[in-house]
Amino acid sequence: MTDREGARWVRGRTALAAFVVVTALAAGGVWFGQSSDRASAVDAAPKTSAVQDVKDAGKQSGGLPGVRDCGRGKPETKPHVITLTCEDAEMVATAISWKYYGEREALGVGVVQVERTDSGVGTDAGFPATFRLRDPERVGGELTFTGLEVTYEGSTPLGDTTEMYNLA
Repeated sequence: MTDREGARWVRGRTALAAFVVVTALAAGGVWFGQSSDRASAVDAAPKTSAVQDVKDAGKQSGGLPGVRDCGRGKPETKPHVITLTCEDAEMVATAISWKYYGEREALGVGVVQVERTDSGVGTDAGFPATFRLRDPERVGGELTFTGLEVTYEGSTPLGDTTEMYNLA
């Protein structure tokens, strides 16, 4: 190998190493630059009551019926979050504030959070709604609401102004 070929080989290797370093730095910059987007996407995603810290540990109060999230676990009285589509958790009632909570029914207001795939609008969406728990029955020995009526105040995720869910 001549000196000229050796110098060319060293320059080629140096150029390749520089290319790898620049590519790695650029990819890292893009990844770090999107970290706030990833965090906001996680914050905006619907959350089930199983992952929220807003649960009251399934406490019953005064013999009132509770709600079993997706028909599992101990009934929770006055839940702040109710999963509406249990198979994929893409629709979740959140931020529920109960105006009335009685033995036969409960009335509250909140927001139905819908993930991007169901809303069809390109982003996660929230829809203000009124919630009515109904049809209390004994399930697993505990008094539990088995029906939920959701009435939307304005636009709706699926086109219906009222939707019914079975909570048993």
